[in-house]
Amino acid sequence: MNIQKLELLNPIREKLNSIVICDYKQAQLLCKLIPATCPFARDIRFFNQAIAHIPPLCQLNPLYEQLMELRFRAQCYLTQHQQQTSDKLATKALA
Repeated sequence: MNIQKLELLNPIREKLNSIVICDYKQAQLLCKLIPATCPFARDIRFFNQAIAHIPPLCQLNPLYEQLMELRFRAQCYLTQHQQQTSDKLATKALA
């Protein structure tokens, strides 16, 4: 039964893997929507002492790898775009 559930997610995985990032705003939006760290990991404190720790649960998400890859591709696009922009500005400054 568990294998069938994972097979049902394959079309979603393929769709996430097929997303092409071709716009600066799209890359920014993806980086904002997909967190870099698990938002559920917490330390529960009482009078400034940790009494419990909730571990990151994002790795249990069956689409975790695809989402992290998508965020990484968006970050790479932003880095390349920023580098191209700074190269153009440097070229204009030298001219």
